[in-house]
Amino acid sequence: MCRFSIGCTSSSLRVTYMNLYLGIDIGSVTIKLALIDEGGRFIDSVYLRTQGRPILAMQRGLKLLKGSLLENAHMSGVGATGSARYLAAAIIGGDVVKNEITSQVIATLRCVPEAETIIEIGGQDSKIIILRRDMVADFGMNTVCAAGTGSFLDHQAARLGIAIEDFGDRALRSRNPVRIAGKCTVFAESDMIQKQQMGHRTEDILYGLCQALARNYLSNVGLGREIRMPVVFQGGVAFNHGMVRAFKEALETEDVIVPLHHEAMGAIGAALLALEEMTTRKTKTEFKGFEISEAEYKTSPFECQACPNLCEIAQISLDGQVIARCGGRCDMWERKPAAQTAGGRSARTWR
Repeated sequence: MCRFSIGCTSSSLRVTYMNLYLGIDIGSVTIKLALIDEGGRFIDSVYLRTQGRPILAMQRGLKLLKGSLLENAHMSGVGATGSARYLAAAIIGGDVVKNEITSQVIATLRCVPEAETIIEIGGQDSKIIILRRDMVADFGMNTVCAAGTGSFLDHQAARLGIAIEDFGDRALRSRNPVRIAGKCTVFAESDMIQKQQMGHRTEDILYGLCQALARNYLSNVGLGREIRMPVVFQGGVAFNHGMVRAFKEALETEDVIVPLHHEAMGAIGAALLALEEMTTRKTKTEFKGFEISEAEYKTSPFECQACPNLCEIAQISLDGQVIARCGGRCDMWERKPAAQTAGGRSARTWR
């Protein structure tokens, strides 16, 4: 059970909220926005798929949050995390930009102080974080193989003609799960086709996929790491009850905790970091206001020649002024303020 002072709130409490803090966790597949108050209490969150258009998803998320706020609400700080955190901070006006590991840990320890291991699986990557005495002792990430991520389940559910929202409940109906080769999406798909042709029930194939992902995660991301209990399972994949059961079986424990707001833990952590930073700094937030949800941004590409990768960089402009850049294999352009160009030279030849 989640022990957040960040928990569900009643409408009678909402009238007292004045200073709010926004956290944004934006990745390649989904965006999560979370609001907390100055006491660290959870107010609201939004979970959306980016559908390849992160700025539009961000704008839509802001509109949804704005619709739930009262007139006396004031945004006092913004934190950004996720793979596109620098883009989010540039668009919205971020006060704090932190990596996913830090943000996930801050929110988890606020929710489950005794946590020893964090399993986080998102759309395109998966992470394991080993905690000892409230500190990060080790962590690992998988950003290469899709067979260990939520997109693996999404793809297979679509191939079977099943809504991903129904995946977990149907998997729990399995009586005799089949063994699926889960180390590679290609092998998994061919294995599934074979099992279907053999007449196995769809539910048994679905739960076999859950087991395959859990095995792949533990033998890849968790390889060589001591996984102690309690384990906190978070990220969008934790919506899948079949995956929760599969991890409990694979770890031979019932001590797998799924927090109440598991899908938004990164965003909640970013909001908590913004609260801490702004309380300490005592300066005005850089938040640009909810009006940016109506702004029209333009994107133009250019080729970075700083190394042999020759990455195509997306340049984001508003009213003719470049405000952000993103898209490279490294974060060189994302970290550099858009207004700055070395020696006044074209961004195309910047070193």
